[in-house]
Amino acid sequence: MLGFLSARHIGLDDPLRLKRVEITRRVLSLELNKDRDVEQIHGNGVNTLDIEAIEGRYMLSGGADGVIVIYDLENCSRKPQYTCKSVCTVGRSNRHVHQFSVETVQWYPHDTGMFTSSSFDKTLKVWDTETLLPAEVFHFEGNVYCHHMSPIARKHSLIAVGTKDPKVQLCDLKSGSRIHILQGHRGEVLSVKWSPRYEHILATASTDSRVRLWDVRKASGSLFTLDQHNDEKSKASSEAANTAHNGRVNGLCFTSDGLYLLTTGTDDRMRLWNSSTGENTLVNYGKVSNESRKGLKFTVSSGCSPEFVFVPCGGTIAMYALYTGELITMLRGHYNNVDCCVFHPDFQDLYSGGKDCNILAWVPTPRNPAIENEDEGSKKTGGQSSFNPAFQDAWSSSDEEG
Repeated sequence: MLGFLSARHIGLDDPLRLKRVEITRRVLSLELNKDRDVEQIHGNGVNTLDIEAIEGRYMLSGGADGVIVIYDLENCSRKPQYTCKSVCTVGRSNRHVHQFSVETVQWYPHDTGMFTSSSFDKTLKVWDTETLLPAEVFHFEGNVYCHHMSPIARKHSLIAVGTKDPKVQLCDLKSGSRIHILQGHRGEVLSVKWSPRYEHILATASTDSRVRLWDVRKASGSLFTLDQHNDEKSKASSEAANTAHNGRVNGLCFTSDGLYLLTTGTDDRMRLWNSSTGENTLVNYGKVSNESRKGLKFTVSSGCSPEFVFVPCGGTIAMYALYTGELITMLRGHYNNVDCCVFHPDFQDLYSGGKDCNILAWVPTPRNPAIENEDEGSKKTGGQSSFNPAFQDAWSSSDEEG
């Protein structure tokens, strides 16, 4: 690190590279923080988490008990040991509380004054954060598995909703009505995600083994359907043609730049796709255990070089290198299955929720100057060391040219 700081100081190195190296080091050193607790409010499993992007201070959680909690992640006590307290709760005593399991919660991307939640009680609710009253309620005919608002949209205020019905529903926040449906899937829609790069592009995943990408401005069908065999018909059976997985597809996640899309399926596979062409990049992550009958909430890091993906796998969280498929580590701490995790891009923290009713905080290990000085000395003498791979030059020539 001292070498990077020195090169940055005299102008020999790019400040962006120094930032990426430090972020990567922090992500690679994630461990369960025994000094930071998240107040346990849920009486049943924690299904979903979301951290608002305005201040990066408040986190939403939704549970199998129908309860929604807002947490303050800031350490107001300024002490090493602290608890992230709940600011407010939509609990069982609230007459507007969801009657059944909350499957997805999401902050309004541009303002913490509003958030949304969807549930197995067949509703999607838009909440006023100040009053904890629903400003709008959308009713559906079947269980609601997921919903998502675009993180970048300025020209529309659509919420994509996946339900037991194969049709993807589009709800408009401005008009308070369902304005459009997307037809093409043949099974329940378990995950929906808007692109963080193009505000009109939507990805949807279903129990029919298919993932479709849509341009919601167009009335005619999906743009394309992801094919795990990249259209090599001679190698693919007719049943597997135009399928993303050989089982239910229950997880979607775009990379932060929107160039790639990750999918997970009950065939115990995770795949990385080029979101523009729909090409399967054929990155091999090995077996990614996935027994979830509902949507799987996994997350991708941001600001690293390379990037990493965090996937709930039973009672652990598997951390993979995004572009090579290498299993970096398994994060263990939950006493039961992990259902969701969310990455905090400002501090490189990871929060996870599981069926044990706990929300755990995984944070970067503090620096150890003695070890870093030893690494620096080992580099100069050519000796072996436990040199952190975060300090290696992970930039390709194409990165440098860009």
